[in-house]
Amino acid sequence: MISQNSAYVLVVDDEGPNRYSVSKTLQRVGYMVNEAASGEEALEHINAQEFDVVLTDIRMPGIDGVELLRRIKEHSPDAIVILMTGYASLGTAVEALRLGAHDYLIKPSSSGDIRQSVSRGVERSHNLKRRRRLLDTIKSDVFELTRADRDAANAALDTALPTDLEEHTYSEILPDINSSSMQLGPLTVHTGRYQISVDDKPIDLTPTEFDLLLYLAAHRGRVVPCHELVREVRGYTVDEAEAREVIRPHVSNLRRKLKDAGQEEDLIVNVRGIGYRLNEQMVGV
Repeated sequence: MISQNSAYVLVVDDEGPNRYSVSKTLQRVGYMVNEAASGEEALEHINAQEFDVVLTDIRMPGIDGVELLRRIKEHSPDAIVILMTGYASLGTAVEALRLGAHDYLIKPSSSGDIRQSVSRGVERSHNLKRRRRLLDTIKSDVFELTRADRDAANAALDTALPTDLEEHTYSEILPDINSSSMQLGPLTVHTGRYQISVDDKPIDLTPTEFDLLLYLAAHRGRVVPCHELVREVRGYTVDEAEAREVIRPHVSNLRRKLKDAGQEEDLIVNVRGIGYRLNEQMVGV
């Protein structure tokens, strides 16, 4: 389970009793809670500190909850924002979801509903942060490979090509680590969405399948135990036997999707009794 002691929540409500009640509800189960009495004050907190979840009332003077959501998402698209309102309307709910709200609670909400919504939000926040770390690791690996390729290309071009050749003539063939996709053997991994492609044929993945592939890519060259995959991809801890049962169907689904796309050779190798690794021959480890 997600550790609540490591989760920071910002509660935003212009009504003091409501703000106090929600904050205490969350503090009792271990969340680190800050409070803001307005949208303006909330933005000051957000500029000073990173929060896993922002839980905000909608109806407030000045910057209301929907406008606060919009501003937060402009600067942090992955931010988890939960809206609360005592004046529910379909239009407001649709607009909140369109802007990327994680959840929409109707006041008065029970303590259980608030905790459950925040718990899901914290789990989502931690999963997004975990995914960013995986992408950073993979991009770092690509950068090192790119630098080596670039050095080799420069050395070859210094002796084989005219001195007035523009650099972009050869740099265009090297990987771009800032692009929205990266190559993993025969696969193109689209980092901005849960999708890969084989020979330009797109394959939609679930978040777990996508994160599983990314984690194995970030740790290619070694066998990753199942309990580690569950901990890093799913966000909770189980023993190895249970972890194998958790991971196996995700691996099977991923293999099936790759096979349906024409990728006959297994990208993910099962090392019996130990875990999984990427096929070195396919990804060039």
